[in-house]
Amino acid sequence: MKLIIFLTTLITAAIIFFVPPVKGLGELAKIIFFHIPTAWVAVIAFFTSAYFAAKFLRTNEIFYDEMSAHSAKLGFIFVLLATISGAIFSKLTWGAFWNWDPRQTTIFILILIYGAYLTLRAAVSNEKARAKVSAVYSLFSVLTVPFLVFILPRMYFSLHPAPVFNSAGKLEMDAEILIVLLAAVFDATLIFYKLLKK
Repeated sequence: MKLIIFLTTLITAAIIFFVPPVKGLGELAKIIFFHIPTAWVAVIAFFTSAYFAAKFLRTNEIFYDEMSAHSAKLGFIFVLLATISGAIFSKLTWGAFWNWDPRQTTIFILILIYGAYLTLRAAVSNEKARAKVSAVYSLFSVLTVPFLVFILPRMYFSLHPAPVFNSAGKLEMDAEILIVLLAAVFDATLIFYKLLKK
């Protein structure tokens, strides 16, 4: 598995290096090949955390609590990486790292929600109590993810570039760029899977 991930990452990085500049944004916009995959993996990680939280509540097996917590921690790391890379892109295109754009604001709220989850786990010393409280918190937290990532940011004007598909379902980027982006997303997902499996 490590070899597959290494080769996939190497090939993806090489393709990103040689792919033409993103239309209208230039070479600097290649950071999207890091930004979008990390944001994608953060969403997967938060849903995975909720899945294991539900399994813990059904079975009361501490293994599922550990998996839920591990996935939430990975999600937190990936959402921070997405935020940092987004801030770099913001600086390159808008002239400022942060301007409280709707997408920046909602991602900041998501960081606070999962930062609170990690703080909650650290504050409860009893293993069983921590597992139950964390599981319930994880299930409620994941309900905010679709709204904060996919719905609320699209309800307001944003400087953020158009998504892969616009509201009319029209492809907003060249097919070549999309293929490279999908390769980067696949690679990031493999990395998450490997990190989750420890």
